[in-house]
This record gives sequence, structure tokens and C-alpha cells, in this order.
Amino acid sequence: MALLTIRHYPDPVLKQVAEPIGQIDDEVKTLARDMVETMYAAPGIGLAAPQVGVSRRLIVLDCAPQGQPSQLIIAVNPEIIHRQGEHAREEGCLSVPDYCCCTPRAEKVRVRFHDLQGRTVEMDSEGLEAVAFQHEIDHLDGLLFVDHLSSLKKGVFRKKYRKMLKQQEQSP
Repeated sequence: MALLTIRHYPDPVLKQVAEPIGQIDDEVKTLARDMVETMYAAPGIGLAAPQVGVSRRLIVLDCAPQGQPSQLIIAVNPEIIHRQGEHAREEGCLSVPDYCCCTPRAEKVRVRFHDLQGRTVEMDSEGLEAVAFQHEIDHLDGLLFVDHLSSLKKGVFRKKYRKMLKQQEQSP
């Protein structure tokens, strides 16, 4: 297992639409294991393959509350097949460090994907898990959570984020 490097905005790989995975082979399984290790080390609750520079449709999630047993989900070629309700909650991203904003999302989603054994899984999610699925699947479609902001708020984000990056570069 290896820790992977998480790509940060504005890395171009984050804007690409990820390629579907045809066969779940050892390479895909190794990538999934490395992504899980990287997600936990970050620490985060979700990670998509494009965030580690691999433009393939693979995500990992674990939304278990701290101190509770793992609820790890590894999803190959995930897709949202139904959305219900709407709400907005504070959201952050490992690829956009130190920035959070309120992002509108569906309250509940039904997701279909393949597990690492190639079985088709269909599940309903709500709350934080539903948000995490939507957030990570957005990454597979070349979207970041800040892409859901209004044009005005996106402009403010870009300006603030560039300023923050510049300050970090100047710090010893």
C-alpha cells in the first residue's frame, strides 16, 4: 500500500471527465487500496481517483463518525440514478484545502456502482453519505464543489484562493 499525492486546484486533471473502468483487475484493486489509505491519512471522508491524478471512475468513501466502526465503500463506475429533496451544507475538499462553502445538494440519492468483486450494488444514501457520493461523483465528471457556486461567489473564491496560495508560497 502506498500514500498517493492529492492533486490541488487548479490542477488540470481535476477538470477532466474520468474514463469508465472496464475490467476490475489487480491494478484497479491496488489503486482502490492506495486511495483508501490516502483518504484516511489526509484525513478525509471521500476520495476520487482524479484527485490522485488518475482519470478513472473510482471513488472511496467512509462517512462513519469518529470512534465508530468503518463504513468503507469502494465504488467502481458509480452513478446517481435518483435524487430527492434539496439542502445545502458546509462542504470542503481535499483538493481545495483550507476552503469551505455551503453547497446545494440532493438530500437523498440512489447510487449504482460495482464493488471490487464486480457485483452491481444499488443503495440509497442520505445525509453526509449522500453529500459525499455527490461530491466524489462530481470529481469523476470534472467538477469541484465550488463549481456549484454562483458566478459572483466563484469569482470571490478564485480571488481568495489565489491570495491564500500566494501567502503559503511566501511562508518559509
